[in-house]
Amino acid sequence: MKFNKDVLKKLISKIPHTHEGEIGCDDCFEDLHTFAEMELEGKSPEKAMPLIREHLDNCGECRQEYQALLDAMKVLN
Repeated sequence: MKFNKDVLKKLISKIPHTHEGEIGCDDCFEDLHTFAEMELEGKSPEKAMPLIREHLDNCGECRQEYQALLDAMKVLN
């Protein structure tokens, strides 16, 4: 298996920023709708759900899913 050096460097650079309490993609995905609803209501989801915010800041895939969900919810409202 061949690794892209840039991807590997990026992953290694994130190691010091990890901590025991952080969540994974599955846990984040379960709460995305709540996070989006709070944002649309003008509340502060990042204060109520800081682990979700942190995960979205660090995970491009979940951030894209969140943005798509948020966009869809805006259309429906």
